[in-house]
Amino acid sequence: MKIGDLASRGGLSASAIRYYESMGILKPAQRVAGQRRYSADAVDRVLLIRFATDMGFTLNEIRLFLEGLRGDTPVGPRWTKLAKRKIREVEETIQRSERLKLLLQHLLRCHCASLQVCVEHLSLSRDLRLVEQKAKTQGRKVPRRLS
Repeated sequence: MKIGDLASRGGLSASAIRYYESMGILKPAQRVAGQRRYSADAVDRVLLIRFATDMGFTLNEIRLFLEGLRGDTPVGPRWTKLAKRKIREVEETIQRSERLKLLLQHLLRCHCASLQVCVEHLSLSRDLRLVEQKAKTQGRKVPRRLS
């Protein structure tokens, strides 16, 4: 099938197909009279690539998943390995988002008279751990810095 057909069936642009091919996540197409011709199984790969990117997987993660994958290769173990790693990443993102939400809620109530007062109020310093520990011992809730 021609690149335009593959792109249309996969809901992508032809340039995305060429990019995926250059990255090695889509098998290089055969050339017929200078035009790319893809096999029917390329549609499955393109749809998987699109699904995985929509779900937040990076192209490098997708490349690792697809590397050496043949039509008869079971994909369950590959998904398991990738999913475990991605779950840890998502949990870290959730924690950062929760800290950001607390900080933003705090900033909604900010009435600091100056930047210095604000920095002191947020317990910001060169050594955040010491300030956070000090605040905890004083019973104050300190928003964590964003990482």
